[in-house]
Amino acid sequence: MGLKVSVFTAILSLLISCKNGVKVEVTSAKKVDNTEKITEAASQFEDLEGNPIAIADYKGKRVLLNYWATWCRPCIEEMPSMLRSQAILEKENYIFLLASDQTLEVIKAFKEKRGFDFKYIKYNGSWAEQQINSLPTTYIYNEEGEKVEKIVGGVTWDSPEVIKKLKDTH
Repeated sequence: MGLKVSVFTAILSLLISCKNGVKVEVTSAKKVDNTEKITEAASQFEDLEGNPIAIADYKGKRVLLNYWATWCRPCIEEMPSMLRSQAILEKENYIFLLASDQTLEVIKAFKEKRGFDFKYIKYNGSWAEQQINSLPTTYIYNEEGEKVEKIVGGVTWDSPEVIKKLKDTH
């Protein structure tokens, strides 16, 4: 009985954690305290070859760090618009990083199957460490490495409002 309850609770929390089908407008973005600097240790992230990287390596660029999972429908649904936004914002000094806590093999297989041209990275920390309660969750860092925005839920990344918001983020 106890095992069944534990399994049910685990499945229920997975279903709840992914904001299934919910679209969040940019107006729901939460301003983050500008004094919060990039502090992630290099061991928290790795590229698809398994090399440790740090978000701080991208200081001097604006970083859109999107936490996602292959099983998260809203995460996948927002990727086409995110890809278009990435192309639009390339001249705005943006880099888009998509971080998943799944295995490198699962992330690579997703990249091959779906063909979205993003810089995928593996996240080795816990969602709680990053104050992530649901997926997708996106953090925006300015060129000084300060976390300036938190956006929870799926977004139409190439909408005029979101593009303007991202261009104006400093």
